[in-house]
Parts: sequence; structure tokens; C-alpha cells
Amino acid sequence: MSYINKKGKTTAWRQMVIRQQVSDVIAYGEIITTLTKAKETRKHVDRIITLAKKNTLASRRQAAAILLDTKNLSSDELLKKLFNDLGKKYKDRNGGYTRVLKLGKRQGDNTEKAIISLV
Repeated sequence: MSYINKKGKTTAWRQMVIRQQVSDVIAYGEIITTLTKAKETRKHVDRIITLAKKNTLASRRQAAAILLDTKNLSSDELLKKLFNDLGKKYKDRNGGYTRVLKLGKRQGDNTEKAIISLV
């Protein structure tokens, strides 16, 4: 994640942003964010869906350690959605569970925006 390192941003901050975005993608299906954050989040979403496909107690605990509460769903509800819905949906798919679409530049600071969504 060296390409999203910034002055004043610690490792804990970066990890929390990624965890929150992973939770939001699972809860809402897609989110709008910056391109670099979307590319980094994609790795983690694909990894957590792979855990859901295994559907073991250890994989549930690993996923629960990553997921956070969102506005609409708690982390327990997200865990159920991940293992009951998404794990079954992507059972026959070998990776590539998300897509990142570029939206163009943000007007305020000229940062590249992107949508990360589940396929």
C-alpha cells in the first residue's frame, strides 16, 4: 500500500479505511472512492469472499475480524450476508469478484474517482 502513503496517515488509519470500505462493498454492493483506495480494497474484498466460499469456522472468524458495522447493517449481519449469499453466489467463480470502473477526476482536488462493485 505504499502508493497511498501520505504524511500524517498511519498504518492504523490505512487499515481502518480498507476495513470500512470492504464492509461497505459487501453491504451495499458498490461504493465510490478514489482510484488508489479502490484498487487496494479490491484485493481485500476478493480475499474475504474466498474465505466465504470455504465456509469453515476458521474462515468465519477471520472474516469477522475484518468486517465493521455500516449504517444499515451490523458486523454480524454482514457476516451472515457474506457467508449465506455471496459465498454461494461466487461458489463456481475462480476469483475476480469485484470490478473497478474509473469515473474521471474529482473537481475539488483533481483526484481520480472510481466505483468498486461486486460482479
